[in-house]
Amino acid sequence: MKKYDYVIVGSGLFAGVFAKSAVEHNKRCLVIEKRHTVGGNLYCEEVEGIQVHKYGAHIFHTSNRKVWDFVNGLVEFNRFTNSPVANYRGEIYNLPFNMNTFNKMWGVITPAEAHKIIESQKTTVTGTPKNLEEQAISLVGYDIYEKLIKGYTEKQWGKKCCELPSFIIKRIPVRYTYDNNYFNDLYQGIPIGGYNTLIQKLFSGCDIVTGTDFNINREKYREMGDKLLYTGTLDSYYDFVYGDLEYRSLRFETEILEQENYQGVAVVNYTDSETPFTRMIEHKHFENNRTEKTVITREYPAVWKKDKEPYYPVNDSRNQELYKKYAELAEKEDNTLFGGRLAEYKYYDMDKVIEAAFSLAKKEFTC
Repeated sequence: MKKYDYVIVGSGLFAGVFAKSAVEHNKRCLVIEKRHTVGGNLYCEEVEGIQVHKYGAHIFHTSNRKVWDFVNGLVEFNRFTNSPVANYRGEIYNLPFNMNTFNKMWGVITPAEAHKIIESQKTTVTGTPKNLEEQAISLVGYDIYEKLIKGYTEKQWGKKCCELPSFIIKRIPVRYTYDNNYFNDLYQGIPIGGYNTLIQKLFSGCDIVTGTDFNINREKYREMGDKLLYTGTLDSYYDFVYGDLEYRSLRFETEILEQENYQGVAVVNYTDSETPFTRMIEHKHFENNRTEKTVITREYPAVWKKDKEPYYPVNDSRNQELYKKYAELAEKEDNTLFGGRLAEYKYYDMDKVIEAAFSLAKKEFTC
């Protein structure tokens, strides 16, 4: 006998937003989560009184008032403003690229001076950019590319920039103002007390099973509900019948330090090629935590294998064609819904995840 209206595979943000809407429409939901924790990559772990972003830094930002009101209606957000810096061989530059960056790099003071240098360097690339290196130089010039893009990007993707397709970088934000706010969105912040507070509210009223791989016992769990929402990797749902979709993964090293403040900012990008990690996160700065100790995490890009977490889809032509084949299978499914960054094989900002979940819920629950 079917006990649930929906069996939901995965407990990330997409699944949570859908689950909340389902419960509000008096639907019974069972959540199946492969990890032993709920919340997907949003999961936080408290260490020394500090909320540690276990699977990488997550800063919520949006210009969608409906989305902002939705999350703030569940939990209170702080006013954290993301102002990361880049460390290139000991030289510190502000991000995104702005007048503070240009002043440090060239000694210029006015926007006109910075614009002139960038425009002159961009002309070294003629014609349509053939790879990521040429695309980046055509957008921001050689100096910024060499110091602040090249090393970081090659570490992240495990390939030289001249071997990567140009479409990976469609645009690069350049600001001719002294503004270190990384995002242009109207609203940004982090839930007070960490993202677990938000996740708990989203899945309130659901039955949850953790430490369980849905795909190992698929038929058992399918039979427990009228419909299935699947937010895992699409190729694994179909037993990799067409082959594996590719991802890049991450490895994290977290350390407790016996000092109040280590780097003075939440996020530092290491943009040289020699440093093996791409970012260092000091978690206490997300909430202006005043504990005597601090916690830092180094992020190391990693080759993805099936026993590792998939973080970034490799959106080249080969993988896009492969994904289309799986998507065609998904479209033929009855009583099965798919959504989220893994099932859709795309990198989503959190507000866009919520918007997509809103859209699916509206289709499901609008009479």
